[in-house]
Amino acid sequence: MDRIVRKAVSQLPAGFPKDDIPKARLTLTREMKKVVRRASAKGGMTLYLPTEPLHGVVLPVSIVASAPIEIPRVRPGSGPEAVLAALASVTSGAETRELDGIAALRSERDVPADADKGVDVAHRRVEYFVPVPDSDPDQYLSFSFSALIAPGSDPAFYDTLVELFDAVMGTFRWAYA
Repeated sequence: MDRIVRKAVSQLPAGFPKDDIPKARLTLTREMKKVVRRASAKGGMTLYLPTEPLHGVVLPVSIVASAPIEIPRVRPGSGPEAVLAALASVTSGAETRELDGIAALRSERDVPADADKGVDVAHRRVEYFVPVPDSDPDQYLSFSFSALIAPGSDPAFYDTLVELFDAVMGTFRWAYA
């Protein structure tokens, strides 16, 4: 994290006031730690944050991959398909997708800023819920993508970011040791 913050501070615009650099460093460190804490609190085991500009823009996104979680079967003898169907029935915007030959649940929604709920900035969230094949008891991974929504920004930009995440998830493959 220190390396990322140092690099970000070194890339501040030439006219950035030198007296404000320590404050910028502190703010960036605090925000990164907050993102890491939130991801960890939700079972995150891997957090991806773009830190390099793409065509001059650092993408305002994050991806969190969770540790496997156990979910009991809906009824004895049922499998992950029944769990995915039950989740789909209570998750708005949910649809079934296939990842590496396994049925997965995908949902997408816009989350408004709500300080009372700890949501500082509005964001677009896409989540994939994927059963781990042949796990006993049944285990699932979740992948959560968030893109911050700047006020007055073009929704097509966020649609493109979501398409990029969906393309990344489309490359998902299970590796068996």
